[in-house]
Amino acid sequence: MTTLYEAAFAKLNLTLDVLGKREDGYHDLQSVMQAISIRDDIEIDVGTGKPWKLLCTAEDIPTDEKNLAWKAAKVFCDVLKKNPDGLEIRINKRIPSGAGLGGGSADAAAVLRALNRYYDEPLSVMALAELGAEVGSDVPFCVLCGTAMVEGRGERLRKLPDMPDCVFVVCKPDFSVSTPELYQKIDTVAIADRPDNRAMEAALLAGDLGKIAENVCNVFDPVVTSEHLELNYIKSIFHSYGALAQQMTGSGSAVFAILENFEYAAVACNMLKDNYPQVFIAKPV
Repeated sequence: MTTLYEAAFAKLNLTLDVLGKREDGYHDLQSVMQAISIRDDIEIDVGTGKPWKLLCTAEDIPTDEKNLAWKAAKVFCDVLKKNPDGLEIRINKRIPSGAGLGGGSADAAAVLRALNRYYDEPLSVMALAELGAEVGSDVPFCVLCGTAMVEGRGERLRKLPDMPDCVFVVCKPDFSVSTPELYQKIDTVAIADRPDNRAMEAALLAGDLGKIAENVCNVFDPVVTSEHLELNYIKSIFHSYGALAQQMTGSGSAVFAILENFEYAAVACNMLKDNYPQVFIAKPV
């Protein structure tokens, strides 16, 4: 038996635009995504000689074939015709679920990377990301990590220049948002403010943190905030302590801020901790 270890990094949507509904029922997206240092830790025992098993430290996470990490292992083994002779996947969960941080996708991506390494890397990173699209929309990016433009349903990736040095504070309020319901809602509202992804790319190319912050934009943010005004409270705390930008990530409900230094980030974090237990400080990875 061999034990594999892999980190599963959360993601933020620096920009997120919904371009329209496709014939298959999904929506075309355009998003600049960023991997951050909030992480789950994945351990995989290969060759247990027993039926597949998944364990997770969080109680609300499925531990059967519904879990994306399990799905990822199955897709990898099926497509590459590998027989691991029994797997046990253990997830040490730190990324909040229902937050828009891609926790389940990050776990799936970590499983794909770990198994690919175990079998002497039969797939390139981009081929592995392509395989990840069969598991979930955010999995391809979570395989790649770093900074990238993500398009289509999440399957089209283009690497972008790394984010300049900064600090993120991420706050997950007590509520979560139904992603399918939010997509239904976005089809019925007029989107007043869309991200300028060209400007975001130019800012990343220049390594200009101020310009990156200016171009942070998520079309879902006003839709969710209109029903959950406490997001404005969280953003106001971030703004008070020098955040260059504050924005919801993904379909929510976590809000992130971009700050220039750790000291202000720590103060903002402490100000929110009493009301919001799930507050994190992170760096780009």
